Amino acid sequence: MPFDIARTRASYPALTEGFVHFDGAGGTQTAAPVIDAVTDAMRTAIGNRSAAFTPGRRSLELVSAARSAVADLLGAEPDGVVLGPSATALTYTLARTLGATWRPGDEVVVSRLDHDANVRPWVQAAEAAGAVVRWAEVDPATGELPAGQYADLVGERTRLVAVTAGSNAIGTVPDVAAIAMTAHAAGALVCVDGVHSVPHGPTDLAALGADVLVTSAYKWSGPHLAAMVADPAVWDRLRPEKLLPSSDAVPDRFEYGTPSFPLLAGVAAAVDHLAGLDPEATGGRRERLRAGLTASQAYEESLLERLLTGLAALPAVTVLGSPARRCPTVSFRIEGRSPQHTQQALGAAGFCLSAGDYYAYEYFQSLGLRERGGAVRASIYHYNTVDEVDRLLTELDRLTDGGRTMAG
Repeated sequence: MPFDIARTRASYPALTEGFVHFDGAGGTQTAAPVIDAVTDAMRTAIGNRSAAFTPGRRSLELVSAARSAVADLLGAEPDGVVLGPSATALTYTLARTLGATWRPGDEVVVSRLDHDANVRPWVQAAEAAGAVVRWAEVDPATGELPAGQYADLVGERTRLVAVTAGSNAIGTVPDVAAIAMTAHAAGALVCVDGVHSVPHGPTDLAALGADVLVTSAYKWSGPHLAAMVADPAVWDRLRPEKLLPSSDAVPDRFEYGTPSFPLLAGVAAAVDHLAGLDPEATGGRRERLRAGLTASQAYEESLLERLLTGLAALPAVTVLGSPARRCPTVSFRIEGRSPQHTQQALGAAGFCLSAGDYYAYEYFQSLGLRERGGAVRASIYHYNTVDEVDRLLTELDRLTDGGRTMAG
């Protein structure tokens, strides 16, 4: 059946304000069931985790429910789900932990396509250990991250390969499974940034070949929390720095301090919301998630095709990259206008888009665009509509005066 966009949009109270949100890559609007779950949890007596009294048991249940929900979303085990405040914070925790085991001459491989949260923690940990950093390069014309180059980058001293499953800048979807196969053949761990990919289709930890995968709930309709998942056996081998009295169990020993229990209620509710995107889906939550995210992915891809076709018809607009597979995310520049000026003009017309480098530091640096303001990013999510895409194209046509760039 066709994707029910009216039903989907009705789940997002913020959309009633009338803004056009093409800023999902920076954070989606929150689904109503998530808001309700967080509110309900905050109205209920909750204590710190304890099996001795009811409010304490509620906290234990909220943590357990969040782990199970994320595990279903990513094809992981609940005991392998580490929860934390952000993808950046969790990656730094892992980088410090792994970096403590590296020795001078060891190697790590990072890419110029990634968000800096999957670059800088590894570069800094390598520098602290005296390890060597190797760089996977992006094809500047297509925006592809060729998997073949990893055969020359990965060797017997490689300890870790970090790569994105979806570029937050131009949407490129690299062949992570092929990259992981090369890394594993050399005995290296693979850390995959799934922050931008997870919201836009089904995710399977094993199929990706990821040893560790990171995701952020606020990129898929949830609250500002993140998760880092792996096989529990991976966590069992690692000893992060922690407070002496805190739990030494897996995955608890990677989580610092008392979590926000109400926000964890929101994480579970967000996963349930995604599992309901296809109202006719049956089976367990994992099966319903696959069905719902497959349906939303097809819908988003139809909007992306419409957007790309429309942008190609505007002579003054240059789209960055042309990858064969991409998340529904496009970066572009208008001739004669800075990205920031374009963003402001679109913002005045009610459109929410990002401008700059969006923390894709190395990508924009490699193109020589950081000092020129980066680009403007339009990121599609499953609550966007055909009409919104057409309105954006109409406004861009107006800004470029039908192909002749207006002064700005």
